[in-house]
Amino acid sequence: MSIFNQKSKFKVKTEVRAVKKTLPEKPKPKPTSTPSSASRIPSSSARASPSTNSTPRASPLPPSARKSQNGSSRYLDPSSALKSSSTSNSRKRPRASHSPASPSFDSDSDSDSASDDDWQDQLDPRKRLKRLELLRRHDPNRRVRHPKVWKGDRDSEGELLPIIHAVEVASLSEKCQPVMGLSRDEVGVRLRYPGSNHREKYELVKGKDKIEGAQDILNVVRHVASIYLSEEEARPFLDQNSGIYRRLERCKNLNDGKGFKAALKEYSESLFALQRKGVIAKNLESMRGVPQELVSFILDQVYDRTVAPKVDLLAKYENGTDNVYGELLHPFISDIFERTRLTSDMVFVDLGSGVGNVVLQAALEIGCESWGCEMMENACNLADAQKKEFAARCRLWGIAPGKVYLERGDFRKNEPILESLKRADVVLVNNQAFTSQLNDNLVNMFLDLKIGCKIVSLKTFVHDNKLAENDVASSILDVEHLTYPEEYVSWTGAAGTYCISTRK
Repeated sequence: MSIFNQKSKFKVKTEVRAVKKTLPEKPKPKPTSTPSSASRIPSSSARASPSTNSTPRASPLPPSARKSQNGSSRYLDPSSALKSSSTSNSRKRPRASHSPASPSFDSDSDSDSASDDDWQDQLDPRKRLKRLELLRRHDPNRRVRHPKVWKGDRDSEGELLPIIHAVEVASLSEKCQPVMGLSRDEVGVRLRYPGSNHREKYELVKGKDKIEGAQDILNVVRHVASIYLSEEEARPFLDQNSGIYRRLERCKNLNDGKGFKAALKEYSESLFALQRKGVIAKNLESMRGVPQELVSFILDQVYDRTVAPKVDLLAKYENGTDNVYGELLHPFISDIFERTRLTSDMVFVDLGSGVGNVVLQAALEIGCESWGCEMMENACNLADAQKKEFAARCRLWGIAPGKVYLERGDFRKNEPILESLKRADVVLVNNQAFTSQLNDNLVNMFLDLKIGCKIVSLKTFVHDNKLAENDVASSILDVEHLTYPEEYVSWTGAAGTYCISTRK
């Protein structure tokens, strides 16, 4: 029995409106420098630099980093963004805030600030089953359970699961400091996941631009309990008075490191017992989709262990080119998936896939065959690192993603990409700053798309002035003009427009 801990995110949207979300306002993160999830770094394939009249591909920054002191949106290039973030105490990549249904307690005291409604939402089976049914209707053929759930903690070659442990990027050796009153020899802990007996190594430390171990552990415990377990199975973890999550949160807030470690040990033993009984595998078997909150969190874990430590490499680009960064953020990508009715038996292609975030999101959230192509070498190298960590971390969580293919080079000349386009059901191309010539090249590529294929773009390929534009586009594409809400892209906090073109 699958349990989902969000209400609004799983409603299949019938339209995308340029309005603010009605969810409670989230605290805005401090300025940071790294691309957030679902980042798309444009391929450098034969692109001229954007003109001063075009909208630039801006640096991948959170909303707060895109605001000037008077609150207006402004453009930041990657190099200036990285420099400006050097004095910030925030991490290099913005963290997703708690969902409306997640438990939240006062950070300075042992407060019972979590509302009864929050906890009821976590434990109400009727609301959870309703959300589950929405996912089943969207894609009844999706199978979430990984084929190697609870099949040991080693890969096919007999090696331990090759994850990048949190301790490798956030530890005392990385100049982090102990938290919760722990001494330096007390900070080491291990965290159990639902899909494997392999445990991740953490140190309960805190440092600038580093993973905060205690908070990351809290998030894992919350996701496991609220998504993988039934109402009764989740109660020992989520009970608002004595549940394991409540005690972990309390100990963190009261700087009780020893109490935190004791509660974490109980969590590990309790989850291990459920794993041995086959409860986790059974519940995964019934799931027909992955909650968007869990998708975002897993992708964040992958990014934080691969791209974030080397993010400065993404600022190395040639002046005078358009190899700067622009992102379509996680919620936008999820909306695109829903709007195009992408399902697990389809093929998704991202032209200009950067470090691969959108390609991985499609494989995890939808379970489809997912392709990407990027030209910039540093981005390609980081994409390969993400792909490897993504595969191992999906195993940890017990989730079977779709197949992922990441190609290098000019997408107009890459043979595997050209072949995948012939089978594609949804193609994403962030052509915000593409030249007219490159857009024309793309239109010619679209001639090989199958009838009904959806092309999502920031700018239309069909224009009213047929004499000045490529008339081929109007003969092969039906275009739907849409708007996206505020905070859906990295280069501005304002709403904007995009297109979904259908091959006819």
